[in-house]
Amino acid sequence: MLFRNCAGGVVFNKDKVLILKNHKDEWVLPKGAIRNGHISVETAKSRVKTEAGVEAEVISPAGETSYEFYSISRQKPVCNQITWFIMKTTDGSATVNKDEGFKGAGFFTIEEAIEKITYSQDKSLVSLSYKKYKRLCSDNT
Repeated sequence: MLFRNCAGGVVFNKDKVLILKNHKDEWVLPKGAIRNGHISVETAKSRVKTEAGVEAEVISPAGETSYEFYSISRQKPVCNQITWFIMKTTDGSATVNKDEGFKGAGFFTIEEAIEKITYSQDKSLVSLSYKKYKRLCSDNT
């Protein structure tokens, strides 16, 4: 099995969260493999920018998730372990990066996003991250 360390962002703009529709019509969060000696926080910010055109700042760690799948191109099972970060942006618009295989992107209310998101662990991550995000933002006011 191939193990990959990845990083991603749960990006909030006020009371909305960024999600993307991938080439398999799955609604997901921006993430990617950590490469070229980068650290996880750099990768998370980079993937958010590359996949959705959004500049965001990291405000807190959000936790980790992992999943396994069979890679047809590699002809072997893969385990992705993702380190997540809670991020915020003042830019409420997202730009779909079709070159990266995405079909849609946008900021949705938490309820809309949880309804759309394909994977249950991503739904839980958004819900828990939003609670922490609201607490962190209220502490700064």
